[in-house]
Amino acid sequence: MEITRLSPDDEVGCADAVAVMNASAKVDCPESLLPTPRGYANSLRYGWDLDPPRAYLARDTDGTAVGLLSADAPTYDNTNLVWLGVDVHPDYRNRGIGAELVAYGEALAAELGRTSLGASSWDLPKSEAFAQRHGFERKATAVNRRQDIANLDWAVVQKLYDDAVAASTAYELLKVTGPLPEELLEGMVTVTESINDAPKDDLDIEDDAYSPERLRAYEQAQLKSDRSLYRVIAREKSTGALAGHSTITVEHERPHIGEQNDTAVSRDHRGHRLGALLKSAMLLWMRDQEPALTQLDTWNAESNNHMIAINEQLNYRVIARALEFQKKL
Repeated sequence: MEITRLSPDDEVGCADAVAVMNASAKVDCPESLLPTPRGYANSLRYGWDLDPPRAYLARDTDGTAVGLLSADAPTYDNTNLVWLGVDVHPDYRNRGIGAELVAYGEALAAELGRTSLGASSWDLPKSEAFAQRHGFERKATAVNRRQDIANLDWAVVQKLYDDAVAASTAYELLKVTGPLPEELLEGMVTVTESINDAPKDDLDIEDDAYSPERLRAYEQAQLKSDRSLYRVIAREKSTGALAGHSTITVEHERPHIGEQNDTAVSRDHRGHRLGALLKSAMLLWMRDQEPALTQLDTWNAESNNHMIAINEQLNYRVIARALEFQKKL
């Protein structure tokens, strides 16, 4: 077996990588949201915020793609960490390919001077057993939920919005498409940092570090990846302070698919139903702005009861649970 780093310019390699992911998901998590080859190439080129992950494709002696390793080595924060993802084509499992990919990722982390290794997998008995065999400990659980917008009861959304408006009269909403206006940038750094209050459970990780430059990098990465970027921002009327935001992206290649990138409320402004206000306002906006949008995916820590309660009011259903593991090198 040969393991080689995958370039975003390698069209055949990216198509083979997506084929491995699709075959794996068909067995492990059929409803999971996976990229197209074009979308996958963009993720390798731009990442989430111009800090892209590495990917390594494993081929057998015939050149058939049999496995895929992703390795995310953050540079903005958590610079001691590499986060791994491993996919093995179902036709080639139980041959040691997964173990070889993990060993490759561990060697890469050591080469980069990282001291902590993380990994995610679907919540399956075999996944946890595999992780434990390689010295990983389970640290957290995340849940993927999906909203069926095509069958959404808009009366429920409108009531949630109306009730939230009544509870948040000290605030107004701003709607921004694409990059933030310069005058909002500094305030949005503080709002975005609020995501650090979300549960980390037992993961040994630092808070995410944000700056105006990183927010601009996030915008560039999403737009360069052929996605529309939408934000709804809550602002306190009396002070002009930004209090919270909700952000989604919608694919151009598949305009029926959207992803909830973030919803956060600054701790000084909680208790006014701003989370419900932001999410319901976003949905009402998208009904007019993105009429082809039929599904919206979101991820939360399983222990994030407050945000999950809002999602459940908005007709989100659980797609899958993902287990998160960690080990020290």
